[in-house]
Amino acid sequence: MPASELVPEMIFPSCKEVSHLVSQGLDRRLGLAERVRLRVHLAICDGCTNFKRQMEFLRRAVKKLESGNF
Repeated sequence: MPASELVPEMIFPSCKEVSHLVSQGLDRRLGLAERVRLRVHLAICDGCTNFKRQMEFLRRAVKKLESGNF
């Protein structure tokens, strides 16, 4: 049984919701509840952890391209 079925979605968001939180977190500071839910999910979901790392890498790469420091 997946972990998401064991814990209410209020505490353990779906991977889809986490992908939205990761994207939003790149553009704005997440609220406390959002940050907690994100960290709980990332602590046990390798796929979303990898997605977050990839998004952070892409953000840094785009900023370097925009600044001309590549």
